[in-house]
Formats: sequence, C-alpha cells, structure tokens
Amino acid sequence: MKDLNLLVVEGNLESENNNFKKAGIPTHTESLKDSVNNYRQNIKYDVLNPSSEENFDEIIPNLAKYDGLVWGGSSLNIYNDTPEIRRQIFFMQQCFKHVKNILAICWGMQVAVTAAGGEVKKSENGAHIGIAQDIKINEQGINHPIYKDKKKIFNSPAFNFDEVSKIPNNSVLLSSNKLNKVQGLNFKIGVSEIWAIQYHPEITYDKMISLIRFRKDRLIKFRKAFNSEDDIENHIKVIEKENQNLDKHSRMKELKNWLEYINEN
Repeated sequence: MKDLNLLVVEGNLESENNNFKKAGIPTHTESLKDSVNNYRQNIKYDVLNPSSEENFDEIIPNLAKYDGLVWGGSSLNIYNDTPEIRRQIFFMQQCFKHVKNILAICWGMQVAVTAAGGEVKKSENGAHIGIAQDIKINEQGINHPIYKDKKKIFNSPAFNFDEVSKIPNNSVLLSSNKLNKVQGLNFKIGVSEIWAIQYHPEITYDKMISLIRFRKDRLIKFRKAFNSEDDIENHIKVIEKENQNLDKHSRMKELKNWLEYINEN
C-alpha cells in the first residue's frame, strides 16, 4: 500500500470543539483519525477548519497534492447562511476543482450537495439522534464500491436534524431509510468524485451517547426532540443495546472501502 496524503476538513466551529474538549469528548477529526488507524498507518494528515480560515490563497493552489479529502460532521445548519458556513461552501467548491476523491460525511455531505447546486432543509420526518436505523442499500448502492461487503440493511451511528432535499445533477442515490431518503449518494463534479453519506461510520456509539448527554438541554429545550431526561436515558438504552451487538468493522466498512479505493486510484 502506498503512503496516503489526506486533508481532513473540520466542520465544527472552534468554539464547539473547545466545548467538546472541556466535556472530554473527542473532536470529529480525532474520531476520524482513530477509525482510520484501524486500517492504515501510513497516512500523512493535514487538518483545516474553513470556518476560521479567512485566507485560502496559499491553501487552494496546493489542494491537488492530496490523495483524498474527508469532510466530517458539524452542529451547524447549512440554511442559516452565516459567514462561517459560506466559507465552508466556498472552500468545498474550490476542492471540486483540485481534489480527486472526497468522502463527505453528514455535514460534509450537506456542504458538498449545497456547493454542487443541490439543496438541504430541516428533515420532515424527524431526526437521527445517535443512531440511524434500517438504512437500506438500493441496487445502485449494491454495485457501488462504498458498500462492498456491507449488509443490505444496517444501522449506524448518526446525528442529524437536516436532510438533502434536492440532489445535484447526475447524482446516484445509493441508500435510504424512513427518516432520510438520501443516506448515501455518489456524484462527480469538476475533477472530484464524491462519496457522500448522511451517517457516521467513523464515530462510535459510545461517543454518540456522550454527545446526547452533552447536548441534553439543547435536545429538550431547543430541539424539542425529547420531553425529559428520562426520555433521553431510555433512548440511550436503545443505542447501548445496538452497541453490544455491533462489530466495529461492519460499522466502518464505508471508511475502509474508501481508503482502499483511493489507494488504487
């Protein structure tokens, strides 16, 4: 296997990552590296947070040096149209011109879709809070390398209140579930091939449980996803049961398959 040069794009604001650290929760970038280390050791990482990066002049011309880019999750909502979100969309559009392989996870998928002319809105059917259940791979997905050796119907760590409502032109839908029609998506734009997923194969259920408890006040008072802390703890029990039955390598198939793909291409 060749050495890989990866760019990891951090989707969360620095303030949210500081909150994670104070609570003893790994950032999404740290979780990604931990998961990748199950499969590859010979990787050079660069990490960029475009929300806090105001000068891209020296970064954009050098993007072609990366074998791949992973764009991870965030607590942001893309339709809020803040300067930090606009910087992320702009940077994704620049990546389309230079980076051959992009794995766009959850928020990363929403940024990629928006940057490519698609649309994202608040999910009409509810949220995934810690877990997405019964994701079904369609016929196109079965034949796509992202789902090599993946069960046709599976559960996964996930945390999202928004969904892709309009896919970019020439996209191929790969998987869906009852809450989000678009769970897996493949499209090409510029020089880039985008593998996009709405869920989190790179994050453990243990971290998802920590995030739920960390955000419990937000989930009850602002998101109104639960009525009480007892409701939250009952939901956590469902995730804990799933976690007991989980083989971590089945959770991370998409990540493993993408690393193999960019190694060969």
